[in-house]
Amino acid sequence: MFVTGVGLVLIWGLIAAAAPLLATHDPYAIDFGALLKPPGEAHWFGTDNVGRDTYSRVVYGARLALYIGLLGVIAPLVIGMTIGLLAGYFGGWVDTIAMRVVDITVPFPFFVLVLSIVAVLGPGIENYFIALALVGWVGYARLARAEALVLRQSEFVLAARTMGFSHGYILLRHVLPNALSPVVVYLMTDVTLVILFGAALGFLGMGVSPPAAEWGVMIAEGQTYISSAWWISFFPGLAMVLIGVGFALIGDGLARMLRIER
Repeated sequence: MFVTGVGLVLIWGLIAAAAPLLATHDPYAIDFGALLKPPGEAHWFGTDNVGRDTYSRVVYGARLALYIGLLGVIAPLVIGMTIGLLAGYFGGWVDTIAMRVVDITVPFPFFVLVLSIVAVLGPGIENYFIALALVGWVGYARLARAEALVLRQSEFVLAARTMGFSHGYILLRHVLPNALSPVVVYLMTDVTLVILFGAALGFLGMGVSPPAAEWGVMIAEGQTYISSAWWISFFPGLAMVLIGVGFALIGDGLARMLRIER
């Protein structure tokens, strides 16, 4: 599972990196002489309602998908790990405040919160990243806190305290490395969700703006023609499924190797 997932993600990474070489047409070039052409020799994945090559747009869309997925998890990861480790290691009022914020956030559906924040801030990927940073840290914080609660009572941490090492050194040198395993597994799933939610915002007109070659935008543009030109929405949807499966398989494979219950 892990190898298959890594293979899928590497393939999409190569496609994204080599997009100018792999694309057969300009993804933004409008050709009114090739409107809604079905898949064929000239256009492998057909064309859309303004004659743009769907294959080339899917290839360039891989860049945006990986950009959104990988960059979108950085802020939640850093914020969540920091809060969770501090709460679990020190306990007391730090833990109480952090967990009360988590308890307030958890009952609300994640995508509803993200959608609400983006609606207030305005459409755009930057605002999507801000929304992720504000609410996406909760899962990481809960995992990191659980690990820190166990690790702070471990023998090597108690020995480090006895030897007079600072709390900062113990957290960075002993607690953080040993708390990373479940967080990395969760991270793989989170990348998939960030990509899907980013595409969902694009579909709703609140993410990447047209005419960007973004999979959610492409699916939205093709929904009007789904019965007569299915390929406009089908191929970006298939690409989204494949890249999501890749990251999900990596997470499942890591969980099996590290014997982590999911």
